[in-house]
Amino acid sequence: MKPFSIQESTREDMNFIDERLVEYNASHVPFGPTIPFTKINKHIKDEDGNIVAGINCIYYSWNCLYIDVLWVQKEYRNQGLGSKLLHAIEQSAREQNCHLIHLDTFDFQAKEFYLKHGYEIHGVLENCPMDHNRYYLKKDL
Repeated sequence: MKPFSIQESTREDMNFIDERLVEYNASHVPFGPTIPFTKINKHIKDEDGNIVAGINCIYYSWNCLYIDVLWVQKEYRNQGLGSKLLHAIEQSAREQNCHLIHLDTFDFQAKEFYLKHGYEIHGVLENCPMDHNRYYLKKDL
Protein backbone atom coordinates (compact mmCIF):
# COMPACT_ATOMS: atom_id res chain seq x y z
CA MET A 1 0.00 0.00 0.00
CA LYS A 2 1.28 3.45 -0.90
CA PRO A 3 1.86 5.90 1.95
CA PHE A 4 -0.74 8.61 2.47
CA SER A 5 -0.41 12.04 4.02
CA ILE A 6 -3.00 13.88 6.08
CA GLN A 7 -3.12 17.62 5.41
CA GLU A 8 -5.17 20.62 6.46
CA SER A 9 -8.00 21.26 4.00
CA THR A 10 -8.44 24.50 2.10
CA ARG A 11 -11.91 25.88 1.28
CA GLU A 12 -11.52 24.32 -2.17
CA ASP A 13 -10.66 20.93 -0.61
CA MET A 14 -13.68 21.17 1.69
CA ASN A 15 -15.99 21.94 -1.24
CA PHE A 16 -14.57 18.99 -3.19
CA ILE A 17 -15.22 16.64 -0.26
CA ASP A 18 -18.75 18.03 0.28
CA GLU A 19 -19.55 17.56 -3.42
CA ARG A 20 -18.38 13.93 -3.36
CA LEU A 21 -20.65 13.17 -0.40
CA VAL A 22 -23.59 14.88 -2.11
CA GLU A 23 -22.94 12.76 -5.23
CA TYR A 24 -22.85 9.59 -3.15
CA ASN A 25 -26.05 10.49 -1.30
CA ALA A 26 -27.81 11.31 -4.57
CA SER A 27 -26.91 7.86 -5.90
CA HIS A 28 -28.99 6.35 -3.07
CA VAL A 29 -31.77 8.91 -2.58
CA PRO A 30 -32.28 11.39 -5.43
CA PHE A 31 -32.45 15.06 -4.54
CA GLY A 32 -35.87 16.67 -4.91
CA PRO A 33 -35.25 20.30 -5.87
CA THR A 34 -32.61 21.29 -8.37
CA ILE A 35 -30.72 23.17 -5.65
CA PRO A 36 -29.99 20.68 -2.88
CA PHE A 37 -29.54 23.25 -0.07
CA THR A 38 -31.32 26.58 0.41
CA LYS A 39 -31.08 28.93 3.38
CA ILE A 40 -34.33 30.13 4.93
CA ASN A 41 -33.62 32.83 7.50
CA LYS A 42 -35.80 35.36 9.30
CA HIS A 43 -35.21 38.04 11.91
CA ILE A 44 -37.04 40.62 14.01
CA LYS A 45 -35.90 44.23 14.41
CA ASP A 46 -36.81 46.73 17.10
CA GLU A 47 -38.12 50.23 16.37
CA ASP A 48 -34.52 51.47 15.94
CA GLY A 49 -33.74 48.89 13.29
CA ASN A 50 -31.60 46.67 15.50
CA ILE A 51 -31.90 42.89 15.11
CA VAL A 52 -33.22 41.51 18.40
CA ALA A 53 -34.04 37.95 17.32
CA GLY A 54 -33.39 35.64 14.41
CA ILE A 55 -33.61 32.13 13.06
CA ASN A 56 -31.24 30.58 10.50
CA CYS A 57 -32.30 27.38 8.74
CA ILE A 58 -31.31 25.18 5.85
CA TYR A 59 -33.93 23.61 3.61
CA TYR A 60 -32.46 20.57 1.96
CA SER A 61 -33.21 18.14 -0.77
CA TRP A 62 -35.49 15.62 0.82
CA ASN A 63 -38.08 18.20 1.88
CA CYS A 64 -36.50 18.61 5.29
CA LEU A 65 -35.59 21.75 7.20
CA TYR A 66 -32.74 22.00 9.68
CA ILE A 67 -32.89 24.79 12.26
CA ASP A 68 -29.29 25.81 12.75
CA VAL A 69 -29.73 28.83 15.04
CA LEU A 70 -32.62 30.44 16.92
CA TRP A 71 -31.54 33.41 19.00
CA VAL A 72 -33.36 36.11 20.98
CA GLN A 73 -31.51 38.99 22.62
CA LYS A 74 -31.59 38.58 26.40
CA GLU A 75 -33.84 41.55 27.23
CA TYR A 76 -36.41 40.41 24.65
CA ARG A 77 -36.71 36.82 25.85
CA ASN A 78 -40.02 35.47 27.20
CA GLN A 79 -41.98 37.95 25.08
CA GLY A 80 -42.98 35.48 22.36
CA LEU A 81 -40.42 36.50 19.74
CA GLY A 82 -38.88 33.03 19.54
CA SER A 83 -42.34 31.51 19.10
CA LYS A 84 -43.17 34.02 16.34
CA LEU A 85 -39.98 33.15 14.48
CA LEU A 86 -40.51 29.41 14.93
CA HIS A 87 -44.09 29.64 13.63
CA ALA A 88 -42.93 31.75 10.68
CA ILE A 89 -40.22 29.27 9.74
CA GLU A 90 -42.64 26.34 10.10
CA GLN A 91 -45.01 28.13 7.72
CA SER A 92 -42.16 28.66 5.24
CA ALA A 93 -41.30 24.96 5.57
CA ARG A 94 -44.89 23.98 4.79
CA GLU A 95 -44.85 26.26 1.73
CA GLN A 96 -41.73 24.40 0.56
CA ASN A 97 -43.57 21.08 1.12
CA CYS A 98 -41.27 20.08 3.96
CA HIS A 99 -42.39 17.07 5.93
CA LEU A 100 -39.78 17.26 8.71
CA ILE A 101 -37.99 19.91 10.76
CA HIS A 102 -35.07 18.96 12.97
CA LEU A 103 -32.51 20.66 15.20
CA ASP A 104 -30.24 20.20 18.16
CA THR A 105 -30.06 22.12 21.41
CA PHE A 106 -28.27 21.82 24.73
CA ASP A 107 -29.82 21.30 28.15
CA PHE A 108 -28.89 24.89 29.05
CA GLN A 109 -30.50 26.30 25.90
CA ALA A 110 -34.05 25.79 24.60
CA LYS A 111 -35.05 22.13 24.97
CA GLU A 112 -38.26 22.95 26.88
CA PHE A 113 -39.14 25.68 24.38
CA TYR A 114 -39.07 23.23 21.48
CA LEU A 115 -40.94 20.53 23.41
CA LYS A 116 -43.66 23.12 24.15
CA HIS A 117 -43.95 23.71 20.39
CA GLY A 118 -44.52 20.06 19.53
CA TYR A 119 -40.98 18.90 18.84
CA GLU A 120 -39.92 15.52 20.17
CA ILE A 121 -36.55 14.24 21.28
CA HIS A 122 -35.15 11.52 19.05
CA GLY A 123 -31.63 11.39 20.47
CA VAL A 124 -29.42 12.56 23.30
CA LEU A 125 -25.65 12.96 23.32
CA GLU A 126 -24.56 12.86 26.94
CA ASN A 127 -21.58 14.82 28.28
CA CYS A 128 -21.41 17.10 25.25
CA PRO A 129 -20.11 19.40 26.66
CA MET A 130 -18.99 17.68 29.85
CA ASP A 131 -21.78 17.52 32.47
CA HIS A 132 -24.37 18.62 29.90
CA ASN A 133 -26.52 16.93 27.28
CA ARG A 134 -27.13 17.77 23.64
CA TYR A 135 -30.68 16.98 22.50
CA TYR A 136 -31.73 16.15 18.96
CA LEU A 137 -35.33 17.07 18.25
CA LYS A 138 -37.71 16.76 15.32
CA LYS A 139 -41.20 17.71 14.29
CA ASP A 140 -43.25 16.09 11.56
CA LEU A 141 -45.28 18.59 9.54
